[in-house]
Amino acid sequence: MAAASGRIKALGIAVGTGTIDVVLVLFTHSLEVFMFRLAGWQRSSQVTAVFQALFVTFLWSTSWVLIKIGLVDIPALTFAGLRYGLAFLCLLPFFWRSGGVAEVRQLNRAGWLGLVGLGLMFYAVTQGAQFVGLAYLPAVTVNVMLGFTSVMVALLGLGLLGERPSRWQWLGMLVALAGGLLYFYPIDIPTAQVIGFLVVILGVLANAGSSVLGRAINRQEHLRPLTITTISMGVGAAVLLIAGLSTQGLPALSWQSWAIIGWLAVVNTAFAFTLWNLSLRTLSAMESSIINNTMAVQIPILAVLFLGERLNGRQAAGLVVAIIGALLVQLGRRR
Repeated sequence: MAAASGRIKALGIAVGTGTIDVVLVLFTHSLEVFMFRLAGWQRSSQVTAVFQALFVTFLWSTSWVLIKIGLVDIPALTFAGLRYGLAFLCLLPFFWRSGGVAEVRQLNRAGWLGLVGLGLMFYAVTQGAQFVGLAYLPAVTVNVMLGFTSVMVALLGLGLLGERPSRWQWLGMLVALAGGLLYFYPIDIPTAQVIGFLVVILGVLANAGSSVLGRAINRQEHLRPLTITTISMGVGAAVLLIAGLSTQGLPALSWQSWAIIGWLAVVNTAFAFTLWNLSLRTLSAMESSIINNTMAVQIPILAVLFLGERLNGRQAAGLVVAIIGALLVQLGRRR
């Protein structure tokens, strides 16, 4: 017991740290030591945080492949509801043990409305739209469309938060728009994919709105990321499950389908979101933004390798240009 306690202190984990944080640090420390010894690198807290964040973006990128595979047998909204409902149940014990109940009891009406609104926009609408969109469209196409979220965030921030975009952000918007036009040119949407495009556009708007709302909540309320995630995820998952089960039902699922749902919920959601928040304790906003944007590259690569999707030269060029534009928008914020 003393040896374990000494190891925990050596890793920089303060006394009283939650169990989930200890498990995450020990897991990533072991994986990191193996990789660093293999590559001959030197460890530091900054490199550890970068390694954790990159690992999370890889997990989130693989979610797209698993969702596309799972959608063969699982209805989209029901699938999303099961994923986030199970993830909510995974987070609930840690939320309970860390004093989350006492924390939310102090919320006023405006605070509750903010968390409920975040759950509806980010989970029910945004994630629901992503699942439905992936049922109709290639993963790379959905990835390109969702990349415009940062552009919409900048525009919404101008109108709702009074945040005036910088010249670099305006340039990024134009570059992202050019990349999107290049990717989809000539614009000829098959009839079977029209619903998918409309749903993903709705998802982009909801995702941008949830980003603005999330920033507003963090400015006004003193809530931990675990509390915000748990409450909003629970609200969104409940709506997704009710909508999915009432309109699409729950078919008999194979063990493979349940395994995909379980992995997405436990590893790619509950574990990954918590590990991401852990990395944000060290990384700057710019660093985390750059690392998060690597998903825009990882997802197409995984879609080509595991889903058999193809990109021609024009589409690949449009994808790269759109990614550069989105990165300019995120990194060009006024300080």
